Amino acid sequence: MNRSLAFAAVAVAALSLAACNKPGASNPPSAVTPQEKAETPDAHPSATIPTPANEAAAPDFVAKAAASDMFEVAAAKIAITRSHNPDVKAFARMMETAHTATTKGLKAAIGKSGQTTLTPPEALPGDLQGKIDDLNKADAASFDKTYIDQQVDAHQAALDLMQRYARDGDVADIKAFAADTAPKVQEHLTKAKGLQDALKK
Repeated sequence: MNRSLAFAAVAVAALSLAACNKPGASNPPSAVTPQEKAETPDAHPSATIPTPANEAAAPDFVAKAAASDMFEVAAAKIAITRSHNPDVKAFARMMETAHTATTKGLKAAIGKSGQTTLTPPEALPGDLQGKIDDLNKADAASFDKTYIDQQVDAHQAALDLMQRYARDGDVADIKAFAADTAPKVQEHLTKAKGLQDALKK
């Protein structure tokens, strides 16, 4: 009986030893070295997504709002000259008047706020200048569509900008300007979309 127990014990020990020698039976060392881990980007969104411009801060808002107005006025002047569609020309005239007034309103809000370091840009940023270049290059047959498609995109971006600053802006007087301007931009966007649909027919 004792010999049977001893044999069983030896067999169990042998099996245990064999199991320990099997690959993966014990905790394997990490396949990722410390250096590789350091070089691997964090999966957290804030670590992988570029930080956007802070449109709730007055300097960014002023720069974008002023550039939007400059683009609208410049594009409108081209459309007034080149378009042969009376509805498109009428829209362009309205844009020139409205966005000239918006520029004055933005400057007045900056002055009222006392933010003397805030200065609207005097030239279009590269992306908007590129759109003006595209508009100038458009042939007669595609001009109206190019202009109105740009207007839909530009007014959607402007509306988002105004609504965001009206909600989260950091300067009260400029925030009030954004809140007052947003409905006007929404009206322009609605008209632009109406013209876009009409041009498709």
